[in-house]
Amino acid sequence: MEFLVGSVWAAGLAIGIAAFGCGIGQGLGLSGAMSGISRNPEAAGKIQVNMLIGLAMIESLCIYALVVALILMYAHPALKGAIAALGGH
Repeated sequence: MEFLVGSVWAAGLAIGIAAFGCGIGQGLGLSGAMSGISRNPEAAGKIQVNMLIGLAMIESLCIYALVVALILMYAHPALKGAIAALGGH
């Protein structure tokens, strides 16, 4: 049961750190893009495309952290014993 509790704590911590880091990264990227567009409005199209690709890459890191967190919570042997102990199938 301790492994299950540790997994849930690790999953929550992983998602929290990933969301914090991705939020900072996206904010910095958006700030840089807006600064570039304000200096050179003619390049807004190219800057916007590159910004969107960069933001998608940053967001994928948070999604990977979510997948790892879900694996930690639901795909380990202790979960089967915990469910059986709680009266599940």
